[in-house]
Amino acid sequence: MTVDDAIQHFESERQRIWLQGPDDVLALGRGEVPRGTGSRGQYLSTIIFAEGETRTLADEMLWGIIRVGEDTDADLKTLQAIIKQIIGYKADFFDFVSLPEAAAITKIYVDTAMECTTVADLVRLTHAMLSYANRLHMWVDFILPWGLGDGFRRKKTA
Repeated sequence: MTVDDAIQHFESERQRIWLQGPDDVLALGRGEVPRGTGSRGQYLSTIIFAEGETRTLADEMLWGIIRVGEDTDADLKTLQAIIKQIIGYKADFFDFVSLPEAAAITKIYVDTAMECTTVADLVRLTHAMLSYANRLHMWVDFILPWGLGDGFRRKKTA
């Protein structure tokens, strides 16, 4: 897939999930966990891991690649090595936490990043992936049962 094809794909996927959550995320929110992840028969920890991985993909990794690519004279091969190692791992982990659609899209990003021939193209690709990843993270946040936190109120200290 070319950089332009991948960018178009990420933009289409972002639009597809703009108002309707991705099937895999919504299924996870219903407790459908094909990989059986989660300890002792529960899936809350699976959602928590999915939330952490989607958040760090967008807020830390992709944003960091953009900042380094735009603000420094980083070399392409180093950025590609980081993407392959860290974001490639995230793609596999998305599958583990029952987000196979997110895993497949993230793998397209990693594979296409490896084909980039300039930092500028890598940054363009990463901007498009970040836009998708932010929306994905929003949907995972949506299925997280935030109300459970009421059972864990901080104690008042002196």
